[in-house]
Amino acid sequence: MVRLVRREPVSDDEIRWDPASGRLDPRMLAGVDAAVHLSGAGVGDRRWSPAYKQTIRASRIDSTRTLAGALAHVVPRPAVLVCGSAVGYYGDRGEETLTEDSSPGHTFLAEVTCGWEAATAPAAQAGVRVVHARTGLVLSGTGGALGRLATLTRAGLAGPLGSGRQWWSWISRADEVGALVHLLTADLSGPVNLTAPNPVRHRELVTELARLLHRPSLVPAPAFALRLALGEFAGELLASQRVLPRRLLASGYRYRHPDLRAALAWALADDGHRLPT
Repeated sequence: MVRLVRREPVSDDEIRWDPASGRLDPRMLAGVDAAVHLSGAGVGDRRWSPAYKQTIRASRIDSTRTLAGALAHVVPRPAVLVCGSAVGYYGDRGEETLTEDSSPGHTFLAEVTCGWEAATAPAAQAGVRVVHARTGLVLSGTGGALGRLATLTRAGLAGPLGSGRQWWSWISRADEVGALVHLLTADLSGPVNLTAPNPVRHRELVTELARLLHRPSLVPAPAFALRLALGEFAGELLASQRVLPRRLLASGYRYRHPDLRAALAWALADDGHRLPT
């Protein structure tokens, strides 16, 4: 296994690349059987200024284009490229049930995700099997949205965002990793939703988290307050995406955590903290 790094390599399993300038020598990838590409600037790490929106876009599209272009010239070519994507592709869709056949949305993240997936074209045109892993909210107690929400919940400060009726499509970190490994050998190409088979409304997720932590979930965050605090990104937190993993299920993937309560309990135990008894 080798890793792509932006700094000077310090071991034989590292290859230097520069996705911003499109530099990656295909000869360095000789012998690679498969590639997994998940990089991208965090969408919730900063307020969305015009400059940071460009960072979000470029970190996904430029890096994918660079890798896909290099893979197209590797001899022999790798069998598969599993490339990161997101359920943000669908935009805010209310009560609509979404599958891989659903149309894209019209939000900033939907536009970015469309470009992200399109950037894999050089690899696909060269005969590499390309999979777009459209990932939902990954439940991990050590970071991401759940890590922040758990911290607030432990302090008794958590509550629904907006109305709380928006659908959140989630997946445990264990299933995210398991599904990515599955996609390396499954007979699939194109978009695959990496979400659990049971999306929930945001209020249900917050309530279940508070129940597991023996804390109240009584402090709602009104939509207008979120928009004042977070700007455009608030729209993504308030968006409703009822996404089903139709193709992943049909391919035979077996979930470790199909149930929200079990997934939350696993994630919270995995963060090094014992759950209350």
